[in-house]
Amino acid sequence: MTEEVSLPETARHISPSPPPAERSPPQTFADLPLKKVKLTHDIAADENITGQADAPSVSSDRNAAGVGSAERKGKRDAAGYPKSRRGKPKDGRNVGRRRGTRESTQASDNSPASPQGEQEEHQPKPLRLPKRQTALLLGFCGTGCNGMQIQPNLRTIEGVLFGALVRAGAVSQDNADDPVKVGLGRAARTDAGVHAAGNLVSMKLITTIPGIKDWVGHVNSFLPPEIRVWGKVRVQNSFNARTSCDSRKYTYFFPTYLLLPPKPNTALARTLQSTGEPSKPHPFWDILNIESTTPDEDLARKRTWRVGTDMIESLKMAARKFEGTHNFHNFTIGREYGDRSNQRHMIRIEVSEPAVYGDTEWISVLFHGQSFMLHQRKMMSALVLSCRTGTPSEIIDELYGPRMVMVPKMPALGLLLEYPIFESYNRRIADNNEKLKDPSDADYRPEIDFEVHRGAIDDFKQKYIYDNMRNTEDRFDAWIRYVDSYEGNDLTYLNHRGIIPSTAVIKSGVKRPCPFREKKRFDITSLADIKQEGPLSIGDEAADDENEEGLSKRKLDEMEG
Repeated sequence: MTEEVSLPETARHISPSPPPAERSPPQTFADLPLKKVKLTHDIAADENITGQADAPSVSSDRNAAGVGSAERKGKRDAAGYPKSRRGKPKDGRNVGRRRGTRESTQASDNSPASPQGEQEEHQPKPLRLPKRQTALLLGFCGTGCNGMQIQPNLRTIEGVLFGALVRAGAVSQDNADDPVKVGLGRAARTDAGVHAAGNLVSMKLITTIPGIKDWVGHVNSFLPPEIRVWGKVRVQNSFNARTSCDSRKYTYFFPTYLLLPPKPNTALARTLQSTGEPSKPHPFWDILNIESTTPDEDLARKRTWRVGTDMIESLKMAARKFEGTHNFHNFTIGREYGDRSNQRHMIRIEVSEPAVYGDTEWISVLFHGQSFMLHQRKMMSALVLSCRTGTPSEIIDELYGPRMVMVPKMPALGLLLEYPIFESYNRRIADNNEKLKDPSDADYRPEIDFEVHRGAIDDFKQKYIYDNMRNTEDRFDAWIRYVDSYEGNDLTYLNHRGIIPSTAVIKSGVKRPCPFREKKRFDITSLADIKQEGPLSIGDEAADDENEEGLSKRKLDEMEG
């Protein structure tokens, strides 16, 4: 029979076991490992077992060792050590992952005996190069691209540019899968087929690439010739390409023969006659058998026509109606009259003097505004259509009112973004630089200035933009003939009284007979695509309409600039 051991009254319910041979039991709680575990009521017995002399100091020793209430509830063996988890199921959460570590640095978590662990352990880590918030000044011909902004599965200017930056080493492989990681932003967004002599994108870039002296030339070597980077500018970390931009300048080029009135006996000509007093045909159309002439014959004569000074003055008078702050809800899509974002400020509208290139006379209109809404080409369409139909310029004021009407888009071919302007940012930078006085200072930032690249920009415009417009000039004639073929009521606001009749008003939820349809083919700017498309057939146009009315407000905001 074994001898019974006398224990204190509070500890008779446990059977103390001796500690492991290689370890000595802790004498106090202060000697316990500082690991948060859950203790139980066994502690009281342990305290008495280790000696009554230590009892008065247990509380103070515990507080000094940082043992909290959570530890007092932990489970330990009779010697005071945490109980082993041997034989218990493992925790399957976050397998293969440690908080605060990258996947590339987890080789130490893998077993040395595993092939994966050995492979990751011997794999060289890529050199991490510093990134800087940078603004890229660029120009592009929009032919063949679906606009400026990156879109899934579509060729866009930003998509091509970002891919080139990755291949050039200006964007690391860690960030190559998502432009959001580097904070990609743009000063102005352009529609499909629209060109830009100057635009700006900003993001965090590797501006010092090992072995590369000409950073801009190196990046351009990975870009097609119709997309060029003019220069890079180190900007402040808080720089935002869109919100830091004060205003933008756009120019629209078009042949002056678009200002000719509709051809006699076309649908639009008949609509004009029904809404006003009969008038004599324009001298250009006053020839024998004019109704039987072909489009090619008409275009050949149009190219020899020259606009008069009275028509130029009418165009300038209507253009001045855009200056100032107005509600442009009729010059975009998906916006109700009461939407505050419709309020835009146009700083200046300039109509140039006409100039002859080849056989055709061209004219341009410069739009300088703080910002522009999606499909701003509608503004240009309102100018051209009102002038060619003899509609008073007061119709522009009417279009700012609450009544919604259909304003067609001009072809994308003629629109050019000249460049965005950063006057406020440059003034702020100039003030900061004046305090520093040393360009080598880490906080020194150069101003954003497109004019320092003026020579290269002008050469690019001539070769890739102007020549492309002239080679595809017949696209303008195809558009105006399509407009003249429209037989519905949507364009009846083009009249000699300068008012919007009820027949032209679009009401939400009310289906209109014979609505005017926009055509994607007039967004095409590539000569090869136009030739592949084949001859324009007015009768087939109704099968190719564009539906963008369902775009969300957030998406519309992203598509403006």
